[in-house]
Amino acid sequence: MAAYVVAQIEITDPETFETYRAQVPPILEQYGGEFLVRGGAMEVLEGEWPWPRMVILKFPDRDTATAWHASAEYQGPKALRQASANVNMIVVDGV
Repeated sequence: MAAYVVAQIEITDPETFETYRAQVPPILEQYGGEFLVRGGAMEVLEGEWPWPRMVILKFPDRDTATAWHASAEYQGPKALRQASANVNMIVVDGV
């Protein structure tokens, strides 16, 4: 069953975040992940959405998604993201 990583993001250091963005796609591909949403215009329809950026990644399953997030390959880029943005991130199973 497919799993999705959903992140809401507030970029605090755009230059460092761009370095992060450039490093992620090849690592994501190694784990069968793909971008479904990567930024873009957003409109809150109900409730609160505190940060202006949304990313949704699709993986073959939850184990692969969590393996990507914990992988040695992603640790360097993840540190860049953590230094350049505030992020809420979840993994959720699809239907």
